[in-house]
Amino acid sequence: MKEARSRLIVALDLPDRKAALAAVDQLSGHVGCFKLGLEIFTGEGPSLVREIISRGEKVFLDLKLHDIPNTVAGAVRSACRLGADMLTLHAAGGRKMLEAAREEAQAASKPPLLLAVTALTSLTPEDALSIGIGTSITEWTERLAELALQAGVPGIVTSSQELPGLRVKFGPAFRYVIPGIRPAGSPSQDQARIATPAAAIRSGADFLVVGRPILQAADPARIADQIVNEIAATCSGYEKP
Repeated sequence: MKEARSRLIVALDLPDRKAALAAVDQLSGHVGCFKLGLEIFTGEGPSLVREIISRGEKVFLDLKLHDIPNTVAGAVRSACRLGADMLTLHAAGGRKMLEAAREEAQAASKPPLLLAVTALTSLTPEDALSIGIGTSITEWTERLAELALQAGVPGIVTSSQELPGLRVKFGPAFRYVIPGIRPAGSPSQDQARIATPAAAIRSGADFLVVGRPILQAADPARIADQIVNEIAATCSGYEKP
């Protein structure tokens, strides 16, 4: 069960430090890692990262870095000093940016797991066309994953819909982190490409990111435990593609 629990990441998409720490305390021991995104990090800053780590928890810093290589390298250096366990950057930033990030992470005493974001799970095919992507989201995602592979980035963030094809093409070259996870019966909200925990694990996910279905539940710890049980049951006797 511990291995299954380590694969569940809770997205702390909350308004402030008080709400975030309350959720951490409530879910401690029930999940593997806590993800801090732009909203909470912009409001509370690095001190919140340190505070969660001081509680013995792992932090996934989801900043989706996307800038010139030197700037991203500096941001990765700062994230390493904070002690983040996972860190995202946009694959669309290009190979030089990805390589600069990877080199900086590797130089740290405790390198975070770098994750290249492919296509956001909120994007629809119409969105892709509107921003000038002249191919399908699936083809675009594979192209970005190939870029991450060439740059030596060890993990990617992708939708459950693209995951099976990426697993076939890239196999164990990456750790696969899947957002947009919704337990059966949960509303999709603003996510366009979603999956249940079991479906994502069967497709080859290494980590699942769940936010509102847990945080907005009457009993968040119970829902987290249900998802962990679903992960464990799906993994039992299951061999990754």
